[in-house]
Amino acid sequence: MPVWLIYPACAAVMLAPLFLAWLQGAPPRGLLDELASGAGLLAAAIILLEFPLSGRFRLISRKIGMDVTMRWHQRLGRIAVGLALMHPFLYQASRNPPLPWDVTRQFTISWTPETILPGLAAWCLLAVLVGLAISRSDPGRRYHRWRLGHGLSALVLSGLLVWHILAAGRYSADPLLIAFWLALGTVAVLALAKVYLVGPWLRARRPWHVARVRLVADRTWELVLAPEGHEGLRYEAGQFAWLHLGRHAFSVADNPFSIASSPSRGDELRFVIKELGDFTRSLSGIPIGARAYVDGPYGHLTLTGHIAPEIAMIAGGVGIAPMLGLIDELQSANDTRPVTLIYGNRVEEQIVDKERLEILQQTGDLRVIHVLSQPPMGWGGETGVIDRQVLSRNFPDAGQQDRLYILCGPPAMLNSVRSDLLAMGVPKRRILSEAFVYD
Repeated sequence: MPVWLIYPACAAVMLAPLFLAWLQGAPPRGLLDELASGAGLLAAAIILLEFPLSGRFRLISRKIGMDVTMRWHQRLGRIAVGLALMHPFLYQASRNPPLPWDVTRQFTISWTPETILPGLAAWCLLAVLVGLAISRSDPGRRYHRWRLGHGLSALVLSGLLVWHILAAGRYSADPLLIAFWLALGTVAVLALAKVYLVGPWLRARRPWHVARVRLVADRTWELVLAPEGHEGLRYEAGQFAWLHLGRHAFSVADNPFSIASSPSRGDELRFVIKELGDFTRSLSGIPIGARAYVDGPYGHLTLTGHIAPEIAMIAGGVGIAPMLGLIDELQSANDTRPVTLIYGNRVEEQIVDKERLEILQQTGDLRVIHVLSQPPMGWGGETGVIDRQVLSRNFPDAGQQDRLYILCGPPAMLNSVRSDLLAMGVPKRRILSEAFVYD
């Protein structure tokens, strides 16, 4: 699917219930009553559409990036919450059971337990989902517990929502709209089943094991996985995967990491992981041979579809991981295009593959610029952070050259560098980025 089709496709799904309601030609009601119904229809469509926009579907995230997919998920969620909160308070018509002579429900709102209670429960559960979404950024909360609670709450919410729509909706009594809600509800359930049941079952049939674990920089580890009884993972350099280590394939305790290897180097997968959370602090204790499962590949930080005479890679911290895979792939393909890597860290001890990068710089078309915010005595490289001054010194012709800029690192760094490049005249289409934080 071309990437530009994703946007109108999502808009068509969200607006479909409004269009189907309008096609019915039912007698009009008061303005606020119609706005209330419209808000409810639109909110329901958005909530059910959120399931395939959860980020675990490569057909979507591969086209636009996991970080963009998740921003959609969050922003659409906020819109749905606002519409759902307004929905019951806009109605002005009498709240009574349907009158025998008012078959089109023009003058009354259905007010029976079997129609109202599912909607009320869904309305209250929406507050729970919002609370879970806010608590996601709480550093004291384990992500996999949050994810499981969020998924189960969303599943119950969707069931209550479809029940309320079909039982109480004035317009949803139409066969076409009934079919629409059942189809969209089925898609939501299948999306969850794919993430929590089908996907893990498929991964269980393709296990991996830990082939190597070693410290490669300050609080930064190299983890290498080897396939067991299969050909490995089909991926492109620059992508990432979710890892299950030391747990069964159906566990929700997985973690996303960029792949630091390239497919042309063999079937092993290399990851560069910094000690940050509960899981990453335990890397030193992972035994060789430990069972692992891989969910991937994801991400769009690849060279596929991008034609450029020169490549600039800008990485912060362990955002270097996908760059290492991309450099490997370019070397394997004997690609002679000039490559500039600007690599930012706090101290020199955090530089990953420092010696290897120096060798590649001496023997190939790679130019490496290290940027340290706390440089040692006698440091001869760039200092501070990767800002417009650093970029201008190394890319004085940024606005004139058709160079491809690939960015990976912490979100704050990405936003800053992206803004600086745009201000320097780099076209938006020449900047490829993906946030280092996905969950």
